[in-house]
Amino acid sequence: MTSEDRAELRIDRRTALASAGVAAAAVTVAACATAEPSSREVAPGTEVAKVADVPVGGAVIAGGTVVTQPQAGVYQGFSAACTHLGCSVSKIERETIVCRCHGSAFRFDGTVATGPAERPLAPRAVRVDGDRIVTA
Repeated sequence: MTSEDRAELRIDRRTALASAGVAAAAVTVAACATAEPSSREVAPGTEVAKVADVPVGGAVIAGGTVVTQPQAGVYQGFSAACTHLGCSVSKIERETIVCRCHGSAFRFDGTVATGPAERPLAPRAVRVDGDRIVTA
């Protein structure tokens, strides 16, 4: 390989950093796009939680559904897909439902507590069937 050939193969610092930035952005977008299995529809009658697992004033995340019990005997369901970029919410923390990807948090009624999400969680109909909470 001649010195001219080697000169053609050199990449300047700006090009290398730009390429690395593009690659990192692509990985981030791909991770967010694939992190969300919860937007799929759930067949009616599918068990999402046990009544005993959802405390009054609390919530659980079960598969692709968030179930809350704001007052005794009242259950609400929401899609676990964060409305920011579609990642799955992943934990219940201090009376909020938190998305692991970008930190959005939702109240137990599905409304946004903190962004970057701007829209509430999508409602998902649930009902009590004996000791189970199922999709309606």
